[in-house]
Amino acid sequence: MITALMVSFGVIFVAELGDKSQLMAMTYALRHPWWVVLSAIAVATTAVHAVSVFFGHFLGLSIPADLMAIVAGLAMLLFGLWTLRGDSLSDEEAGRADRVGSSVFLAVMSSFFLAELGDKTMLATITLSADHDWLGVWIGSTIGMVAADALAIAIGVLLGKHLPERAITLGAAVLFFGFAAWLISDGLLAGPGMLVTIATVTAVVVISGAGAAYLWHLRRRTAVRRAEPAELNG
Repeated sequence: MITALMVSFGVIFVAELGDKSQLMAMTYALRHPWWVVLSAIAVATTAVHAVSVFFGHFLGLSIPADLMAIVAGLAMLLFGLWTLRGDSLSDEEAGRADRVGSSVFLAVMSSFFLAELGDKTMLATITLSADHDWLGVWIGSTIGMVAADALAIAIGVLLGKHLPERAITLGAAVLFFGFAAWLISDGLLAGPGMLVTIATVTAVVVISGAGAAYLWHLRRRTAVRRAEPAELNG
């Protein structure tokens, strides 16, 4: 249980760094009491991760350990590319902190619960609970996310500015790629068979290639958008 708690804490803490949820936590904390925001985040996180652990635990019971490790590694590779892509806060999400009414707690809790459904931290929790002690994953993932959001709240309140998003994004992506390499190698070393090995290598190549192409496309599109105002002014 202790191992599952520590691993899940580290993975989810890294996943939250530079994530949309951190930006939302910082935005709310700049406008409302930090202890109310943090309490609401803790409740929402506990609920979301309870659902994630439930599905992940029973999913893991029906899948061999070596295949689960490979699937987890491929998922971590996707999380790394997702993190490298970067997360931004839309105008609608940024404006939620201004639109909350008398019940700040319920507003923050509901928005975080909805924001985390299908997010990479939820998917990471499902993946981890499929191959580790479910209670340790639940506790560790919940503490990891609350700790990461608490960090964002503290810096937002004390310094009044965002974290160095680009540096955090790159660091988190590198750690996810490291997790991916570790898990995939563990799964392949267990000897799942030639067919599974070929399928795994193919999946890694396809995911990496598609991710790199997508990131290049986003970077080029961003460069074009930045160049347009300059051309109009010129």
